[in-house]
Amino acid sequence: MPRTRIHEIELYYETYGAGEPLLLVAGLGFGAWSWFRQIPDLSQHFRVIAFDNRGAGLSEKPDCEYSIEMMAEDAMAVLRALNVTRAHVLGHSMGGYIAQELALRHPDVVSKLILVSTSFGGKNAVLMSPETAAQMRSELEAEDRETALRRGLSLRFSDRFLAEYPEIVEEFLARRKAHLPPAYAWQRQFAACLRFETESRLNALRIPTLIVTGSDDPIVPAENSLRLARVIPTARVMILPGARHLVFIERAEEFNRLVIEFLKGA
Repeated sequence: MPRTRIHEIELYYETYGAGEPLLLVAGLGFGAWSWFRQIPDLSQHFRVIAFDNRGAGLSEKPDCEYSIEMMAEDAMAVLRALNVTRAHVLGHSMGGYIAQELALRHPDVVSKLILVSTSFGGKNAVLMSPETAAQMRSELEAEDRETALRRGLSLRFSDRFLAEYPEIVEEFLARRKAHLPPAYAWQRQFAACLRFETESRLNALRIPTLIVTGSDDPIVPAENSLRLARVIPTARVMILPGARHLVFIERAEEFNRLVIEFLKGA
């Protein structure tokens, strides 16, 4: 199991394929395991690097304050461990926060940026409802965790996808259950998300940027993607109708095609 050490913790990572490096940055409580519908396609075109953020998956989970800035430097440490000096970066949800911060801190390292189901945070972001936040917390805190996790599927996938692709849903659920972080680590990541804000700095980005969201996302509403696109001068946005928060899993074929075309384009 490949690992690298930063700030006295070990981070787990995986690599696949060859070509230009593409770093995948996972969302809140998720990790490298969540890209199971991307890695087979994307690794045919790129050297794909997937890792577990601190507090998730097979990376260490210190019980101390986390920040998005800290996790951006974690991501940078993974690239350094692999001797990568320049890479495309794709981040989902909290991973989109980390990707933004990485691009702002290390613009010479990030070639192209893909932000999925995410926002710039702060006072002008469109927040999830209190009910949605409570449901997400219950997935790690409820006594009947199995029921809570299954209830949470409706936040992440459309009703149509849940009905038509039960085998993919079950694979996702099995992978998630196998990698559930402890509640304290999830809370540390969540607290870092609440403090995150980049709106006032994003106009400095000159990196080609693709923003992707599902139109029916209850966790990070699609309006956030439109607001992101207004403040990143080089951004364009794609909204996939009917998809929810895990748009990259729900619409994997379309999503992967968008990513490949964007990264391969001039």
